[in-house]
Amino acid sequence: MSRLTIYADTDPDTVLVDTGDGAAIARELAAIDVAFERWPAEAPLADDADDAAVLAAYAPETERLRAANGYQAVDVIRLAPGHPDRAALRAKFLDEHRHGEDEVRFFVEGEGLFSLRAAGRVHAVLCKAGDLIAVPAGIRHWFDMGPDPHFTAIRLFTSPDGWVAKFTGDPIASRFPRHEPA
Repeated sequence: MSRLTIYADTDPDTVLVDTGDGAAIARELAAIDVAFERWPAEAPLADDADDAAVLAAYAPETERLRAANGYQAVDVIRLAPGHPDRAALRAKFLDEHRHGEDEVRFFVEGEGLFSLRAAGRVHAVLCKAGDLIAVPAGIRHWFDMGPDPHFTAIRLFTSPDGWVAKFTGDPIASRFPRHEPA
């Protein structure tokens, strides 16, 4: 189940909110202008499904988002357990960064932990299959896919350049809990 844990941004031991309730997660994130929704993620995907197959399976949802928000580019990021580059890929997203455009992800398989820093707090959102998260441009955040990632997410961008991070240089991400699935 999806989960939101909110910490004081100065103290990873102080939990201010801890909930798995979808409506509560959406409310808490809306307070920092982050959208969170739960959608059905029931399209069966073969283990060897390529990006085109994933996008075809979720074309109605993707097209609705594109039309509503003007997204110009859509792609898929998919990592399976045992991926040979998993450590390097995990490290790529672990440092705090921001983007010049919204970061929109619809998880269709697996899970990953988005940590967002805003309003003096760190909002750690465990996203699972069926979760849509839209992080507005400029919000400081990091993403942890875990040590042996398993997830598929559809990513939407307003710029055809796609994912471009501006790292803050702040070591805050190293002080907060990592994603360590059971």
